[in-house]
Amino acid sequence: MDRHNAGWRSLMNSPLSGAGLALLLIMAFNLFFTPGFFDIRIQDNQLRGSLIDILVRGAPLMLMALGMTLVIATGGVDLSVGPVAAITGAVAAALIGGQLNVTQMPLSLVLLIALLIAILCGIWNGVLVAYIGIQPIVATLILMVAGRGIAQLITQGQILTIYYPPYHFLGAGYWFLPFSMYLVIAIFILISLFVRRTALGLFIEAIGVSASASYYSGINEKNIKLLVYGLCGLCAGIAGILISANIRSADANNAGLWYELDAILAVVIGGTALSGGRFSLVGSLLGALIIQSLTTTIYRFGVPPEVTLVVKAGVVFTVSLLQAPGFRKLKLGRSVAPKGVAQ
Repeated sequence: MDRHNAGWRSLMNSPLSGAGLALLLIMAFNLFFTPGFFDIRIQDNQLRGSLIDILVRGAPLMLMALGMTLVIATGGVDLSVGPVAAITGAVAAALIGGQLNVTQMPLSLVLLIALLIAILCGIWNGVLVAYIGIQPIVATLILMVAGRGIAQLITQGQILTIYYPPYHFLGAGYWFLPFSMYLVIAIFILISLFVRRTALGLFIEAIGVSASASYYSGINEKNIKLLVYGLCGLCAGIAGILISANIRSADANNAGLWYELDAILAVVIGGTALSGGRFSLVGSLLGALIIQSLTTTIYRFGVPPEVTLVVKAGVVFTVSLLQAPGFRKLKLGRSVAPKGVAQ
């Protein structure tokens, strides 16, 4: 019995428990109250259905959440991922051009240039935070405000339509599953190997727990922060390519709009503390799926989009409550030690 109780307590104390339960509740609700929610069909040689919509439309958010996780784990935040996505999509559209079925330069070069610009945007944030010492929320707010203006300058205030099918495939193509999900899986595996098979993950967590202590331990805090902001910019850039490829255009005003807030919510829902320290990439993916599943469910019911923000707030409150030590104390019937204190 004691072993059973210990296993139950360990499960409920897991950062993923609240996120997993929230996702299961959303899916259970749709199972009983949303007819056809789990139906998948083939239409125009493509998979269709609510579950497919969640994966396709949630892929950019999942990518942003992965990058945001590393930044938040260092005790920072990046408010510019949405505008960076808009800049990347605008650059790609401008380089491809508006001609039917052709591109002005090879697609591989288009993607390389667009992603390099996204990385430079991330590095810009990293320099402001790590080397100049500006607070992360202020440093990234600069690019958040200026980013959409830069994207509008690139598109000259127009919506640039992309007529090149190979580019469309990146955001809307299918190989049994949506192609965008293969990109998410690939990025997730690469980042996971990077932070769990090397010392980088330990360095990130150490900086998030105590930047001063990590400095005296010999960890180069500035370079680590520069790296994670650069990776966050790369993830936002890939997300911007998926967004523009899916809608077949570059919309500087709306591409990635408010995605930075959803990315932060996804990371928090996934169990990563905004104060930094230990993080969960799997949890962030679950958080992104929760947000997109919730949005899709609301749209299926014909609820006005404005209500989505209120419902998101309710979900965040509920999941945060499930993860709060005080609530777990009541739920498990025992005391929960503060962070870093052994019981």
